[in-house]
Parts: sequence; structure tokens; C-alpha cells
Amino acid sequence: MVALPDRLLMSAEEYLTWEATQEQRYEYWDGEVVAMSGSTRNHNRVSLNFSKLLDDALAHRSCEVYIVDVKVEVEPGQKYFYPDVVVTCDPRDIDPQWVKFPCLIIEVLSPSTEAADRGKKFAKYRQSPTLQEYVLVQVAQPGVEVFRRNEQGKWVLSEYNLGDRLRLESVDVEIAIADLYRQVQFEPEATNEDA
Repeated sequence: MVALPDRLLMSAEEYLTWEATQEQRYEYWDGEVVAMSGSTRNHNRVSLNFSKLLDDALAHRSCEVYIVDVKVEVEPGQKYFYPDVVVTCDPRDIDPQWVKFPCLIIEVLSPSTEAADRGKKFAKYRQSPTLQEYVLVQVAQPGVEVFRRNEQGKWVLSEYNLGDRLRLESVDVEIAIADLYRQVQFEPEATNEDA
């Protein structure tokens, strides 16, 4: 494996050609290539559970569910991100390398990615005219946040806990939050005695 410099800069065309030959995944941020960090077993399990539940629910519809290795063209020639799960129901999405017209994006949060997922990534994802829901899933403890675009184009937050059911309006699917966390081992919560 070849070591990369701390900052790797290239054009979007160069990135798309180069990245297709790499073993590791890299996102593209306005000319800068950013290596994707590894994930934990819990992160992987939640991503897998969510994608499987969606894929099963959408099996007889013209929607496609992708996990981890399919990037989203957020801004042509400028930004290409790898969400944990992405769903497209748009017949224009025919490019073999990426999704251009997502309706649902799911990010499973980790300490190294949470700030970007909540901040600059969501700010860019919100610019997609086809995106209807953006879901953030905790893995240290159960908790799901769903940002939905309302009729006025504003993003509204709804929060869900372990005993709740989540209705994803973008794809008309209902999922039990507990099913997202199947086989996930949560970290013990800190008590006042631990402080």
C-alpha cells in the first residue's frame, strides 16, 4: 500500500479515475481527496440492518438501496460523498459509479465523523432537490434523528428511541428502531460514580 500525503489535491476527473482503482474509499471535497475512516462492528451492523430492512421493504418497487461503497454526487465536479446507506427511486439514476438523485440518505455516526455528518455534509446534502430525508443513527446508545423536508422546503427534526417505530416518508416504509439495533452491543452508560 502506498502512503498518501496529508493533503491530496486533484481535479474531479482525476479523482474519479484514480479513486476507482483504489482499495480504500476516498471522498472528494472541492479538489481535496479525503480518506474514509474504518468503522466499528456496531457501525457496520447498524448500516447492514438498516440497508437490509429497506431493501426487503422496497423489493417490489423501483427504488434501489446502496450501502457503504456507492458514492453520491453531491455537487458535480466538486463533492462526492460515501453515505452509509443511500436510496434512490429516480429513473434518472443510471450512472454505474454514483447516485445523483437520492431521496433518502442515512449516516451512522461515529466519533470521527459525527461533526462532519451533522455539519458540512448535511449542509451540502440539503442542496439536493430530490433528497427528502436525512437520517443520523447513534451507535454508542440507541437514538435516531430524522431530518425531513416539509412542504415549505424547511428541514424538520424528529427523534426516535429504542421502543419507537420510524416512518420513512420518502420511501413509505415503517421500521422498528429496535430492528436497526439487532445484534448491537451498546456501551455501558457512565454513572455519577464514574465521574
